[in-house]
Amino acid sequence: MKNLTLAEIQNFKGKYPKQIWSLFFSEMWERFCFYGMRGMLTYFMVYELFMKDDTAQLQYGAIQAFVYAFTFIGGLFADKILGFRKSLFWGAILMITGSCILAYNPHQFFFLGISFTVIGTGFFKPNISTMVGQLYKDGDERRDAGFSLFYSGINLGALLGGAICIYLGKHYSWNWAFGMAAVVMTISLVNFIFTKKKLGPIGLSPLELFQQKNGALGKEYETFTAESLGDTDNDPAAKCPKKWHEYAVYILSLAAIPLIMTMVSKTEYTNLFMYIVGPLTLIYLFWEMAKCTHSERKKLGATLVFIVFSILFWAIYEQAGGSLSLFAARNLNNRLLGITVDPNSINNAANSLFVIILAFLFSLLWLALAKKKKEPNSVVKFGLGFLFLGAGFFLFYLLRFFAGTDGVSSLNMFVVAYLVVTCGELALSPIGLSLMTKLSPMKLQGVMMGMWFLASAYGQYLAGILGAGLSHGVNEKSSNYDYLIEYTAGYRHFAIYALIAGVVLIAISPIVRKLMQEVK
Repeated sequence: MKNLTLAEIQNFKGKYPKQIWSLFFSEMWERFCFYGMRGMLTYFMVYELFMKDDTAQLQYGAIQAFVYAFTFIGGLFADKILGFRKSLFWGAILMITGSCILAYNPHQFFFLGISFTVIGTGFFKPNISTMVGQLYKDGDERRDAGFSLFYSGINLGALLGGAICIYLGKHYSWNWAFGMAAVVMTISLVNFIFTKKKLGPIGLSPLELFQQKNGALGKEYETFTAESLGDTDNDPAAKCPKKWHEYAVYILSLAAIPLIMTMVSKTEYTNLFMYIVGPLTLIYLFWEMAKCTHSERKKLGATLVFIVFSILFWAIYEQAGGSLSLFAARNLNNRLLGITVDPNSINNAANSLFVIILAFLFSLLWLALAKKKKEPNSVVKFGLGFLFLGAGFFLFYLLRFFAGTDGVSSLNMFVVAYLVVTCGELALSPIGLSLMTKLSPMKLQGVMMGMWFLASAYGQYLAGILGAGLSHGVNEKSSNYDYLIEYTAGYRHFAIYALIAGVVLIAISPIVRKLMQEVK
């Protein structure tokens, strides 16, 4: 097969590049694995490892925070050493290993298996999204529609994984549940191996790009270059990663497993990590920004606004895997539109189902509004995302009025609330992914995508703290009704926070738009 050039890939006809479908399926199966795991974590820790509610939710926040924090590290290694393809491949191997460990004995090796998946997701997640961004030229108005479609595709995996894994665990075997995650991750990896042939130069490592450009010289440069003659200033190879750098990344990531295992199992280490990594990351970003042009720095400043606000969004939204998981187990009936279902499967799958249904409609809406020149700018879309999120959590609060004295409320109303929350997610998240690629210079795209997921890490961390706070007014002697009142009171506060953030974002949109310059 002829190797495609980047120009040939980006000059596609129609709404979507053909490569997006292959990346779509690799991400879909990886998301099955990830969201299958996510949907089981809090429930498994409370009902199988017998943790208290607040402890389990802090633990959930810690695990999820490390998952997303390592996406920054994965993006950094991909940019500088491995390239997106090798980083993705290595991440998949680690995730498969972690899932297999959990499938063998989830009670005894829970934190060991989780540690492998934490590092594996860090190498996998940011890089496939970055490759999607590189399928488009700068300024291509089809980019947002492409990311919305991609977002819909990955949610198909989240839907299946979220519904199936928790159901297998609760009603059959936790070994089967975690084993299913390993199987689908293997499918994702095999699909990507075949996908690489269609990507041209997208995702190649700096070393591979150097070799491709310099031919035979590139293949031999490690043993005979100007560097060996002492002339590093005129040697492009001297600035290029060496092959042993790649091996060092693999070895160091494996060596970090015991450290990660300790940190995710003890939430006090999570606090220390989060207090350190954020400031250090900002220092690194400012150092990189100092080497950028004035125009690039202004755009990167705009990305920081989106990143900061996204932390609050994910802190509230990610109650789905924490407090809402326990709420579904205790405080919801099992009837949805007259059909008997598992409420935890619905909690894990409802959002993804609505994304699949609505993402395509949202992409068409943005395209139609763009043609009429009435499409809201990205800052306003972010603000709308918060307004929908606030409305959804106000509906979660209203569930207390649909419950009996047993503290069991309506699953139907619960799903309606998820529908509104999903509209907020679709206004914000796929647009956020797209903005990271549009506003970042090419050399920093992996890092900025990692920054976006690092913001999610802080959101997850805060989600665990907020969720744990909901359970401070209850204990093991509390009734289901007590849990209902405490949790829904917290959801009302979350709704207020989201609504305020949405209003502020819309108010400052003219200022942020100036920083974004030509980017819409």
